[in-house]
Amino acid sequence: MRWSQVFIPTLREVPAEAEAPGHQLLLRAGYIRQVAAGVYAYLYLAQRSFLKITRIIREEMNRIGAQEFYLPALNPAELWKESGRWGVDVMFKFKDRNEHDMCLGITHEEEMTNIARSELRSYKQLPQIWYQIQEKFRDEPRPKSGLLRLRQFNMKDSYSFDLDDAGLDVSYDKHVDAYTRIFTRSGLRFLHVDAYSGMMGGKVSSEFTAPAESGEDWVAQCECGYAANLEKAEGRPVPVEDLPGDAPPEPFATPGLKTIDDLVKATGESPVRMIKTLVYIAESQPVVILLRGDHTLSETKLASVLGTGVFRPATPDEAFQLHGAHLGSLGPVGRKGVKILADSALELRRNMITGANRDDQHLRHVTPGRDFTAQFKDLRVVAEGDLCIRCGNRLRLVRSIELGHVFKLGRRYSETMHATVLDARGQEVPLVMGSYGIGVERILSAAAEQNHDDDGLFLPRAIAPFDVILTAANMDDESLRAAAEKLYSEMCEQSIDVLFDDRQERPGVKFKDADLIGVPYRVTVGKKKLASGLVEVFDRSTKQIQDVKLGEVVGTLRGKYLR
Repeated sequence: MRWSQVFIPTLREVPAEAEAPGHQLLLRAGYIRQVAAGVYAYLYLAQRSFLKITRIIREEMNRIGAQEFYLPALNPAELWKESGRWGVDVMFKFKDRNEHDMCLGITHEEEMTNIARSELRSYKQLPQIWYQIQEKFRDEPRPKSGLLRLRQFNMKDSYSFDLDDAGLDVSYDKHVDAYTRIFTRSGLRFLHVDAYSGMMGGKVSSEFTAPAESGEDWVAQCECGYAANLEKAEGRPVPVEDLPGDAPPEPFATPGLKTIDDLVKATGESPVRMIKTLVYIAESQPVVILLRGDHTLSETKLASVLGTGVFRPATPDEAFQLHGAHLGSLGPVGRKGVKILADSALELRRNMITGANRDDQHLRHVTPGRDFTAQFKDLRVVAEGDLCIRCGNRLRLVRSIELGHVFKLGRRYSETMHATVLDARGQEVPLVMGSYGIGVERILSAAAEQNHDDDGLFLPRAIAPFDVILTAANMDDESLRAAAEKLYSEMCEQSIDVLFDDRQERPGVKFKDADLIGVPYRVTVGKKKLASGLVEVFDRSTKQIQDVKLGEVVGTLRGKYLR
C-alpha cells in the first residue's frame, strides 16, 4: 500500500483527552478517533491490526474444535429475565415500537443457552464449543483509558456445553491453552491469574492480564507462581505483636475523632491495633463488618460471603439506629441480634481499640472472641507486602490490563433456563457450561501500553498494521525513487506486508511518522548509502540498523526479520 493513497492522520501534539501513553499514541498515530465517551471510530491502521488479531483468535479457536457463530446483539428481554440478569445495571435497555422490552447484549450466555436447549437433545451431541467475534454494548458509568473501558467494543466470546463437570474441565483447559497461544502469538507479556466471577456467575474463573503501568486492574503476584486479581487475591498479613495483659474493655474520651487517621494522630497508636467498623444493609438486613484499621473492604469478597450482590453501605441514620451512636464511634462490643462479620486478620488478636457505641468515646483492651462474637472471613483487599498463602513469601502488586476471562459456569444458566439433554441412562440432566471471553481492542491497547517510547509505537509484528515501512528519503530524486519503486514491487511480489511512504514530504517528517505508527521495521532508501549500493534496515523496537545490499533486501527481510 502506498502512503500517498491511504488515510493516516498523524498528530504531533498529545490529545488533551488521553492520559495513558498507549491511548495517546493510538490517537496520535491515526489509529482511532473518539466519537463519544467510550465510543471510538477505528481508522485504517487500527482496522488492519484488528483483522490480524481476529485472524489469530480464529485460528486458535478453530484449533480446539470450536465452531464460529454470529448472534444478534439485539436481544429480547425475556431471555435475560429467564436467567435472572435483566437487572444488570450496565445494560442498554429500551422498548421497540411495539412496546417490547429489548436490550443490547453485554454477553451472549442467554442466547447461546437458548440455542442449546432448542437443538441439543442427547449426550451423544456433546461436547460442543461455539464462539463468535461480535460487538458488545455496556453502559459504562465511567468509560476511560481509550479502548480499555468502552461502551461499544468487539469481543471473542465462546461457550462450552458438556454432560458433566469432568467434561467442563476439559473444555476449560482447552480454552486456557488456546488463550495462552493467542496472547503469545500477539506478542504480549501476560499472566494467567485467579479471578472473581462477578455478574457472569459460576464458582471458578481466571483472567489473562497484561502487566502495564497504565493498567486499570491490580494483580497480586508471588515469586512462587501464585497470581490473582486483587478482587480475588488472598494473603496473610504480616504478624503483629499485641500488647500483653487481659484487662477488660476500657472506655476513653475521643472528642471529635471520627476516622482511623484521627485516632492514630491523637493516640500515637498504629492502625494495626485498631478495629474499623462498617455497617452494610444486605437484602434489607443490617450487617456489621469489622476490619483492621489499615485494611480495606473487598466488596467482591463480601458478596461471596453474603451469597448476594444486593447490598450497600448503611446511611448514617441506619447506623445510628443500630448502634446508638454516630459514625466514627461505632464498634462490635455489646451488639446483639445482628450478624457480625470480621476479617480473618482480626482472629486471635487482642487488646485492640474500637468504637464504644457512644459518641466521642472509644474502647481499649478489646479482644475479639472474648468481648464480641463474630464470623471470621476473608473480607479485605490484599495489600503490598502481605504473605503468600502458598509459600509465605511477600506478595507484590502489579498494575495490569485484563485481556480475557474464562469461567466455569457449571449449571448456572442451564438450570434457570431449563437447558437439558438425555444422558446414557435416558435421564434428563442440565448441561454443564463454560464461558470464555477476549477483548479484541484490549489486545491492541495492551500492545500499545507495553511497546512504546518517546517517539511512538513499536507493535509486535503479528498485530502491527504492516510488517515493513519502505521510506524513500526524497521522491524528487529520480534514482532514489526508481530504487524504492523497484524494492516496493519486489516486496509485493514476495507477499511482504509493506507500506510504501512515497509522499512528497521532508525526510524528517517521514521518519517521525514511521517511528510513530508502530510498524516494526523500516527500510530507508537514502542518497548517501544508495550511492554504495546499500539501503538501511531499521528495527523499530531495538533501534538497531543494518546496511543491506539493494539486491538482497527482500531476502534479508525474509531470512532475518520476517521469519
